[in-house]
Amino acid sequence: MSEEKTNPLLCDPVSGMCEMPLGESSNAKTAIPTENKPIKIIYYTDPICSSCWGIEPQLRKLKLEYGDYFEIDYRMGGLLPDWSYNSGGISKPSDVAHHWDEASLYYEMPIDGNVWLEDPLDSSYPSCIAVKAAQMQSKEKAVNFMRILREKLYLDKKNIAKWENIAEAAKIAGLDVPKLKADYDDAEELFQDDLNLGKTLGVRGFPTLFLANDDNNQLTVYGSKPYDAYENALVALFPDAKAKKFENKNSLSIFEIYPTLAPKEYAVILDISVNEATSILEKLYQQGLLNKKTIKNGSLYIKK
Repeated sequence: MSEEKTNPLLCDPVSGMCEMPLGESSNAKTAIPTENKPIKIIYYTDPICSSCWGIEPQLRKLKLEYGDYFEIDYRMGGLLPDWSYNSGGISKPSDVAHHWDEASLYYEMPIDGNVWLEDPLDSSYPSCIAVKAAQMQSKEKAVNFMRILREKLYLDKKNIAKWENIAEAAKIAGLDVPKLKADYDDAEELFQDDLNLGKTLGVRGFPTLFLANDDNNQLTVYGSKPYDAYENALVALFPDAKAKKFENKNSLSIFEIYPTLAPKEYAVILDISVNEATSILEKLYQQGLLNKKTIKNGSLYIKK
């Protein structure tokens, strides 16, 4: 039996997953109770999971079209505990840089892998715990906070294992930063709960979405998949769900909901090509109606 372990940062674009080393599977079906809406989604993710960044377009569209029917429970996966187990073609952070540049092209989402050359992360645990601490304040702000952490990592090449970068993202997200720091120890326990539940559910990589309805019928979507895969799973569990197509009153309407958008996100939400989306967004930027952040592998357009 091979002793080689695969580094989870080498996400497989074919499966669309960042897989954990030595992942355990559970055959037991764990109950996922619904609460306020017909469908509950448990979403296992990690702030540094490039495949999770890859499904932001699909997830954002799903929220717009079917948000009335589901709520998401964001669970942290702890993708990179440390660098002690690495092999599988990678032995140090700098080996990830080229892989992330490739992931950026595959997912058509802006990622600059040079963070692994310039200010590499030693673990994803600090950012995972910070998200759990943010959830103690506000689930809504915590989702925004994780998005900001990802933008800092993928576009600004910021090491989001460092407290100063976590604190800056928290401030932008409107969180109480001193409280976030004070809650950090308790949040470690919540993070451990996520890891334990992940083992029970048989999470083997990220992104993983577990969908369940009132009768605890469950479907699981593993990895980065086309939008239809998420939509079909939801409708299969709740056939009465009707898509609420986003009304794009003008080219800027979507920025009222999502203040930062990559062209791929804009394209998926509006059912247009990425080239068409880029053309529209670039025109808005040239007209001074949007701000833009450009990196070597793409751009992010930002509400003014």
